[in-house]
Parts: sequence; structure tokens; C-alpha cells
Amino acid sequence: MEPIVEQALLYDFYGELLTEHQKEIYGDYVQYDLSPSEIALDHGITRQAAYDMIKRCNKILAGYEDKLHLLQKFLKTKEMVARINIFAKEILEQEQRAEIIDKLEKIENMSNAILEEY
Repeated sequence: MEPIVEQALLYDFYGELLTEHQKEIYGDYVQYDLSPSEIALDHGITRQAAYDMIKRCNKILAGYEDKLHLLQKFLKTKEMVARINIFAKEILEQEQRAEIIDKLEKIENMSNAILEEY
């Protein structure tokens, strides 16, 4: 996954756990793709202070993910749902009963795995 995409997802999941100042700085970086220099200018701080805040927030958010694994679970669930969708489309296109039963069993197993996860 691209680092900026991962940072944006981590911000989406854990951003509310940052202080207001951290949210403003880091949000400008990941949501609006502003550089540390642009952030510094907007917030009246030095470029180095903006850069340090971004690095600190990266570390904080990665720490939350290491402990809670919400992003990992989300991506795993999204992948399983995509596979379920593919199986459902294949079932609609199938005419052989044995293949349909196999696909339905796979869908049932994946949906059970999702339900057990949460």
C-alpha cells in the first residue's frame, strides 16, 4: 500500500485520538497533501516544527494500529467481501448445481469468518 494512502487510512481510523493541534497539522498533510513548508506558513510555525509533528503523528498512529489492528481488520474484511462479491457473480453465471453449491459453501465460510471476527 502506498505510504500516503496508509497514512490517510490511519488518520481516518485513529485521528480523533490526536490532540486538536496534531489533527490540524497532520490533517493538512494527509488530507490536503500540503508540504511541511505550506503547513508551517498556514499555522505560523517553523517548517521543522511541522515536519516533526508529522513524524510524531505517524509514530503515534502506527502505535495505535500496532495495538488495536483496526486498519488490518478493515482491510481483511474488505478483501473477504470483495471475494464474496466475486463468488456471487460467478454463481449467477453458473448453470451446474455442484459448482453452485461449492461457491455457496465458500460464501458461507467467509461470511462466518467475518461475523466471528466482530
